[in-house]
Amino acid sequence: MDAYLASVDETKAGTLRSIIDFVIAEFPALSVKMAWNVPHIHLDGKYVVGLAAYKKHLTFAPWSVFVMEDFKDRLAPLVVFKNCFQIPVDWEIDKDLVRDLVSARLAELNRGG
Repeated sequence: MDAYLASVDETKAGTLRSIIDFVIAEFPALSVKMAWNVPHIHLDGKYVVGLAAYKKHLTFAPWSVFVMEDFKDRLAPLVVFKNCFQIPVDWEIDKDLVRDLVSARLAELNRGG
């Protein structure tokens, strides 16, 4: 993951690192690994959140179209797709949103999703 963060500009790397650090602090059972050449947060090999840097934005993917559907109203100010949403490269983390998204994905995984 460090190599990936070193490959993107400092602002993007800082935002991604902040999101990852926040999620891991809030959910200590989770860990980070690289998959498909981008950082992913997972629980026992099951994907919880994927993050990626692009030219003009970052992408946050909770690995669930169902979670995305449940959060579409809260995500409305952002660019939203079926399975992910875009955040600004200098995003001030919406901790409540991130915590709730991760919690929703973990609940889905606990149900076998």
